[in-house]
Amino acid sequence: MKHSAELIQTMRDALDAVMASVPADQSVFGLKAAVAECILRAAAHGQTSFDGLVTSASDQLQSIISMLT
Repeated sequence: MKHSAELIQTMRDALDAVMASVPADQSVFGLKAAVAECILRAAAHGQTSFDGLVTSASDQLQSIISMLT
């Protein structure tokens, strides 16, 4: 799937925002990649706004952390 440069930047910004909200003690190996995958899935399903991407990833954050620990 090909995304516009603007959407790619929005996805990067969303990833940075979500990762900034993760407490240091919960930042586990592989977390950033898993959150990025979540954001990519949301974009593939039509979510293209910064807030929507952040919300999609944030909603999954605890289950991703649980899966990785």
